[in-house]
Amino acid sequence: MTTPEPATGRELQDEIEQTRERLGQTVEELVAKADVKARAQAKAAEVKVKAQDKAADVKSRAVGISGNVRQSQTVQMVQRRWPLAAVVAGAVLIGASIVVRRRQQR
Repeated sequence: MTTPEPATGRELQDEIEQTRERLGQTVEELVAKADVKARAQAKAAEVKVKAQDKAADVKSRAVGISGNVRQSQTVQMVQRRWPLAAVVAGAVLIGASIVVRRRQQR
């Protein structure tokens, strides 16, 4: 694969400039790949962001679950206290009826 020869000196200069630019970009890419410390820092930053996202997700799930647990516990406490409240209400009614009957008998 051969390239055609440039016809003028200006075309030759343009081709040289383009080649220099491509070579410069290639060298920059190679330097970036060879910079292990920078790549490790970039990877660490990426992992840190992922961990923070995961932690926020887990926290929001935990808050949702704890809200459900608290609500469930409140319902259970009300359900457990219901029979006690019924017994107390019955005792109060019986006591009140006894007091009313004694007052009527006098």
